[in-house]
Amino acid sequence: MRQDEKFFGDQDLALVYIAKRLREAKRLEAILTAANLDYLVETDTYRGGFIFVSERVGAFFYVHPDHEEECRNVMTQNSFKPYLAD
Repeated sequence: MRQDEKFFGDQDLALVYIAKRLREAKRLEAILTAANLDYLVETDTYRGGFIFVSERVGAFFYVHPDHEEECRNVMTQNSFKPYLAD
């Protein structure tokens, strides 16, 4: 279920996905809500493009680290490729 920052308090959250399109973000929200997972969504900028690199706005999905593995499994089962830090 979508939560706000207050719900998570001062906890460090795990970034699990960056949605580049609204349709993609809404679909992932529906999947995480159906799986009964608490998550935070914030808009932020990311660098995208290969030839013409630019800053773009996306929906960043975060979960509590205790639920990160479960969230990544749910995402993979629903054809989403979870974010992996370099």
